Amino acid sequence: MIPATIDIGGAWDVLPPGLHEASLAEVRESFATDPHRLLLYRGLVRGCDSLRTAGCTVVYLDGSYATAKPRPGDFDVCWEPSGVDLGRLDPVLLDFRYMRLNQKRKYGGEFFPSTALADRTRTFVDYFRVEKVTGLEKGLILIRL
Repeated sequence: MIPATIDIGGAWDVLPPGLHEASLAEVRESFATDPHRLLLYRGLVRGCDSLRTAGCTVVYLDGSYATAKPRPGDFDVCWEPSGVDLGRLDPVLLDFRYMRLNQKRKYGGEFFPSTALADRTRTFVDYFRVEKVTGLEKGLILIRL
């Protein structure tokens, strides 16, 4: 279940701290609330379908899409690489050039392996748990594929 967003002092309300397990249908119900958000949701589903086909079983949804921001620019996903056959994965999901431009063009968002380093010390799954303005912990949506 996806809880209501909360104010922690950042630019817009975010999910409360923790992992919030939800289905893609629940993500649609909570966040695909207008045509723009629905378009982003459809790209998220396409990217998740590619990951599932390659053997991925868990993704974490973050980014302005998973907040109360009125018009999010995109979504951010990190995915568990364990069991993923990279040969079956859409190569665009491994293309990090030009600030992930090809991922954004094809899917409307960005996808990162959850275990890769987002900065010098934190993996993406840990990096995504921090609200950028306040530095406080925020929540992520865990989706089982």
